[in-house]
Amino acid sequence: MFNLAIGLGVVLLLAILFLIFRISSLISVAKGNTNKIETSSNKINGAMFIVFLVGTGFLFFWYSFKEFDNYNLPVASEHGSEYEFLFWITMAVTGVVFVLTQFLLFYFSWKYQYKENTKALFYPENNKLEIIWTFVPAVVLAILVFTGWRVWTDITAPAPENTNNIEIMGYQFAWGVRYPGLDGELGNTDYRVIEATNSFGIDFNDKASYDDFIPREMHIPKGEPVTFNIRARDVLHSVFAPHFRLKMDAVPGMPTSFTFTATKTTEEMREELNDPEFNYEIACTEVCGRGHYSMKLTLIVDEPEEYMEWYAEQESFLKRNPEYLSKVPTELKEVALLKTGIEN
Repeated sequence: MFNLAIGLGVVLLLAILFLIFRISSLISVAKGNTNKIETSSNKINGAMFIVFLVGTGFLFFWYSFKEFDNYNLPVASEHGSEYEFLFWITMAVTGVVFVLTQFLLFYFSWKYQYKENTKALFYPENNKLEIIWTFVPAVVLAILVFTGWRVWTDITAPAPENTNNIEIMGYQFAWGVRYPGLDGELGNTDYRVIEATNSFGIDFNDKASYDDFIPREMHIPKGEPVTFNIRARDVLHSVFAPHFRLKMDAVPGMPTSFTFTATKTTEEMREELNDPEFNYEIACTEVCGRGHYSMKLTLIVDEPEEYMEWYAEQESFLKRNPEYLSKVPTELKEVALLKTGIEN
């Protein structure tokens, strides 16, 4: 509270000083002060604008090229190449406009600095110029928006019937992953039965949930569609997998989804990058609390045959935690035993 009071005091003091300066300037004008404006500072400031333009421009291009491989990660999904093309088209258009406008901004500050014998040109209007700089940006932006809408529509189209459904749940501060069993169907969940062990809130009144499993690491197959069924258990999170050009919010009470097809296995990406330690990962891109930085999940992309081998080795949640058989309705216990392989 004391620091806040000091901060407000400093702001108030600066405001008072600014008002005093303005009042003294207005008094000088009212008195008809004819003192000439010093021009040396204008020349210095104008020259500094050019120095700043050249210096920061050099750093801008130097850093962009030097760190290109670090921020432009290899694409590892089918939709990623389409997304990447649109991204760089947008960057080219906005980049050219940015560089041009910044150049003119600093150049004009130097060229049109105050000079005693120079009179400003009064240029009230130019309808032709107004039409050009309104119409051209409108057309360019309309094209970019329409193209982006088309790409987004393709990316978020309904998942194919043969997709691999996987549930990802964000919670402070980690990711949980749940797979359907051999029936290929994820069981229902109920937030009211969430507890330490049953962190997903698996509903054992649903037969489809009996063979669902929660692995220690996440695997997906290469070349097959995968649908992430995304939800959050507490606050807003966001699923971000940069190599797959995938980002989708995890919203409490509002399930979301994202379907994609991986095009490179983990081993293939390690060879491409010459990095034997490389792993795909899922990170959280919402500031969800103090432990936000730790929300990283390793994702392994396998060849389809390797994925099926891994998949077949997994044990259902119910088999790993047989005490939850007591939660299964009596009339469905036989089904649960058959689907999980638990011996009665």
